Amino acid sequence: MTVVISGKELATLRRSQMKEEVASFESKYGRRPHLAVILVGEDPGSVSYVTGKEKACIEIGIKNTTIKKPDTISQAELLNIINDLNNDPLVDGILVQLPLPKHMDSDFIINAIIPEKDVDGFHPQNVASLYLKQKGIVSCTPKGIMELLDYAGIEIEGKRAVVIGRSNIVGMPVSKLLLDRNATVTICHSRTKNISEVTKQADILIAAVGKPLFVKEDMVKEGAVVIDVGVNRNEETKKLCGDVDFENVKSHTSYITKVPGGVGPMTITCLMENTIECFLKHMEEK
Repeated sequence: MTVVISGKELATLRRSQMKEEVASFESKYGRRPHLAVILVGEDPGSVSYVTGKEKACIEIGIKNTTIKKPDTISQAELLNIINDLNNDPLVDGILVQLPLPKHMDSDFIINAIIPEKDVDGFHPQNVASLYLKQKGIVSCTPKGIMELLDYAGIEIEGKRAVVIGRSNIVGMPVSKLLLDRNATVTICHSRTKNISEVTKQADILIAAVGKPLFVKEDMVKEGAVVIDVGVNRNEETKKLCGDVDFENVKSHTSYITKVPGGVGPMTITCLMENTIECFLKHMEEK
């Protein structure tokens, strides 16, 4: 029987635990964690993501400051805002919502956030820490995927894991996290030949390719665990869908996530976890 892993359920549990933890911080440290989010422009997807982050902060008790700027802002002005937040001892986490307008260098902007406040885990120093097995901030979606696997009680050690997608945000870091848990990891991408022959070997299949309903039933081994990271719009139904053809793939799996309600809720939840982690580190350093 197939089990649908609910990211929404796990997110609710983790947020309840964090709310209880954060409630004790005022008496322990004199303040709560503080997350600053910078939103440039009015991209509907970005506005929706930022709204979700604001709601999560309110739910948990984390202080949130959202700085909204028009897409005409210069890169120099944005860098000045980041610099002020870097130097503010009462700000624990900084997040610049991507994508940024085309006249900005996103990598340069992300690199301007000091690693200790980089709650997205995108700064090169945090990326390097992951690959060197050093303590750092792990990016939210890969972290959420691992928490979902653990929540479902899925054994990772010794398993064959296949990741479809090699982005720096999901594919590459989740591959490293799986490798660190002693899985044997294969990364597939747009140049992989006979991709279904590779994916059918997976005990754990992570789909992070960004193509609607890309993973079909003939690509999945019977009894595999399938984690769907994709967030797409189905051209026919106009509804949200993942990278996995859920309805047709589900019966071939032992565990599977659904879109929406799978990885998505855990991404924001792990952002909250990272903010608390940054806060506690700042408190230790005082």
